[in-house]
Amino acid sequence: MRTIAIVKRVMLEMLCDKRTLALMLVAPLLILTLLYYLFQGVGTTSADLGVRSVDSQLVAALKSDDLTVHTVSTSGKDANTSAERIIRDNGYAGLLEQHGSTLTLTLAGDDISKNALIEQRLHAAQITLQAKAAETTITAQAQALTAMQQQLANLTSMLTAANIPLAAPMPAASAQPSTPAIPSTSSAPPKTAPATVSIHYLYGTKDSTFFTNLLPVLMAFVVFFFVFIISGMALLHERTTGTLYRLLATPITFREILGGYLAGYGLFAVIQTCLITLFAIQVFKIQILGSLWLVTLISILIALTALALGLLISAFAKTEFQMMQFIPVVIIPQIFFSGLISVDSMPRWLQVIAHIMPLYWGATSMSDVIERGSGFGDVAPHLMVLVGFLLAFFVLNMLTMRTLRRSGTARTPLHRPRTPHASVESRSSSATSASSASNASFAPAER
Repeated sequence: MRTIAIVKRVMLEMLCDKRTLALMLVAPLLILTLLYYLFQGVGTTSADLGVRSVDSQLVAALKSDDLTVHTVSTSGKDANTSAERIIRDNGYAGLLEQHGSTLTLTLAGDDISKNALIEQRLHAAQITLQAKAAETTITAQAQALTAMQQQLANLTSMLTAANIPLAAPMPAASAQPSTPAIPSTSSAPPKTAPATVSIHYLYGTKDSTFFTNLLPVLMAFVVFFFVFIISGMALLHERTTGTLYRLLATPITFREILGGYLAGYGLFAVIQTCLITLFAIQVFKIQILGSLWLVTLISILIALTALALGLLISAFAKTEFQMMQFIPVVIIPQIFFSGLISVDSMPRWLQVIAHIMPLYWGATSMSDVIERGSGFGDVAPHLMVLVGFLLAFFVLNMLTMRTLRRSGTARTPLHRPRTPHASVESRSSSATSASSASNASFAPAER
């Protein structure tokens, strides 16, 4: 019976806590639905390949539905432009160049699936050209053999008509019968694909794994997630213990409170960011094509944005458990749209949702700097969007602080009410003072 009573109590608590009930019943369905639409386009990889001074037959063999081939001009400003600059300026996954019988393939290296796609298409194109060349050679040889057989039959018939034995030697002075010339098969040899292919990578190597490509995104996510949790929990603890309400009862302004929180927790976020970056460089041997200081700046902006978001979300939670309930709603969608899954392969309406996620802009900037060597001017629009999110969260935090100040003022009176024990002590002390005063009045005066 006691067990049944406990079960009833737990069920009543769950039914009364609508947020927990929705987390257990509705949130999994929403996440599964989101995963369904996210993985609809995954698996169909497409890439853009630039070609310069490559044989037209090889270019035609390279073209397919998933590989778009762009011809780079060999004259003008693109003639002496490096492969690295062409790839970065045009957003190509690689550049194929031909020098005589040698092919040089330069890959961006930021997406292993695109690297594999280009290498497979190039290999298939070479096999296709080699097969066509072999077929052309065999056809030409068959035609030559047929012509030789026809000439031999004509010569045999001419010798038979002249009653000349085939085994007898022909007279030297006799006129040679005119025979048609044998067509030459080496006048126009078929074209074959260059046999030598040299492959270079701008980012990573041929031994790179998916972890190498996802490491910039994972760095951004780790910074965002832990700063969000720590800041939200810390502010929630100060609110539940009453520290925040006592602070709001003072004449301090909202801007000063938020500035203090952002600066205090932001200092530890900067230290965490530096540790994560150094750890990735020293342990995982990550290759940074861009500026290390720009990577640090992006990480700090991601940390400050997560800090402001954590402070904002903590205002809607009353306990640590309720704070953890916001993770499936706030953090998990950030993971899906951070770049772990290619946003370009998602449906159009999901790409719109990805652009309203702060982590998308931070992770994209991080990947551009580390994997593509982008400079500050290239990622400045993304950073401005990230700063916009930070300012928006700051304003929302100020509005939330105003609400908390009102509730804290109503909850915490300016004059602390006297406890019964204190009232008894005051009454006893007043009685003692009164009795002493009366005794003093009845005491004889000293002479």
